[in-house]
Amino acid sequence: MSFCEHCQGQRFDRSRVLRALRATHKRLRVRPDGERDAQIIVAAIEAVRTLEIPHIEYAEDEVIH
Repeated sequence: MSFCEHCQGQRFDRSRVLRALRATHKRLRVRPDGERDAQIIVAAIEAVRTLEIPHIEYAEDEVIH
């Protein structure tokens, strides 16, 4: 499966956000007082995963969403 340049960029951005959130989650889990914070990060990860990536098509210098 291939993606247009815009969609590929959106997927890359989302994957960067997910990696950052997972790293934060891992860091918080080891702290004695970090359980609640870690749960918040898990909720944020799930929210980002469910985001739809909009597809933009260009038609003669006009952007169609």
